[in-house]
Amino acid sequence: MAVSDECKLKFQELKAKRSFRFITFKINEQSQQVVVDRVGQPGETYADFTATIPADECRYAVFDFDFVTDENCQKSKIFFISWSPDTSRVRSKMLYASSKDRFKRELDGYQVELQATEPSEMTLDIVKARAL
Repeated sequence: MAVSDECKLKFQELKAKRSFRFITFKINEQSQQVVVDRVGQPGETYADFTATIPADECRYAVFDFDFVTDENCQKSKIFFISWSPDTSRVRSKMLYASSKDRFKRELDGYQVELQATEPSEMTLDIVKARAL
């Protein structure tokens, strides 16, 4: 599965310039490549991000999560999220599962990986816990 150059460029912008809060990616089955699905502006929240994830389609996503540590330090971590709901097509789940490692290698610089098959597996509380 190929990865479009736009995916790499947008991720670099998120990582280096913090131009986006999140990016969602999808597999275009016709062109056999991972493409940018949607980008979230810096002011958007985690709730805005989860609202963009389709309930019955697989996606990859990166989210730039800002948080405050127990020592009161402001920090940020980039999450790689693999969304593969049970309600999505079997072929789609297989495509996303088999392409994930190759795609992750293209996105150098994320800190935490999260895999979810239902919304309760990627709540804000889980993200906070994984970030600390």
